[in-house]
Amino acid sequence: MIARLAVWALGVAMLAGIVHIVVVLGVPSHSVNDSWNAIARLGPTGTFVALPRPTAGTPSLPGLDPAMAQATCRFELDAAPVRIRVSAPDVYWSLSLYDRQGLHVWGLDNRGSGQKAADVLVAGDVHVAQLRENPPEQLEDVVIVDWKGRQGIALFQIFRQQPSLDGEIRAALEAAECKATPLQ
Repeated sequence: MIARLAVWALGVAMLAGIVHIVVVLGVPSHSVNDSWNAIARLGPTGTFVALPRPTAGTPSLPGLDPAMAQATCRFELDAAPVRIRVSAPDVYWSLSLYDRQGLHVWGLDNRGSGQKAADVLVAGDVHVAQLRENPPEQLEDVVIVDWKGRQGIALFQIFRQQPSLDGEIRAALEAAECKATPLQ
C-alpha cells in the first residue's frame, strides 16, 4: 500500500515537473509582447525611432539603461541588405544588433571602432557572397555583418554624460539611418 502510494506520488511529481518545464520554455515563443512587437508599435520597419527615457511609470523595453539615450530600428533583409549609419557626440555610444527573438548577435562601440561614427551593412548569405565576388567602391569603409536570419533589431545607445549634451544626443538619434540598400 505504501509502495503503491509512493509510486503514485513520484509519478505525479514527475508529470508536474514536465508540465512546468514545457510551460516555462514555451511561453517566450508564444508571447505577443516580445521586443519585435513592442518596437513595431513605436514606428515603421527600416527607421530608427527614439525611445522614451525609461522611468518608473513609463513603459519601455526591458533591460534598457536609464543613463543612455536609445533609438531602435527593426529591419528585414527580404529585398536588400540594410545599411545602418550612426554618428554621436564625443561621448560613449554603442550599436548592437539583435535577432528576431531579441538575442544579441553583434555589437560595436566608439571605443572598439575608435571613431565617432559607424557605417554598417547587414547582409544575408547571398548578398555577402555577391559582395565578396564584386565589392563596390562605395562600401570600401563599411563594416559588413553576415546575418543569418531575415529580420533583426538595431539598438543605438548614447551615454547621457551631462544634460547640456541632450540636444546633440537627440539630434544624433534622429539622424541615425537604417534603410534597405540594394547592391548594384
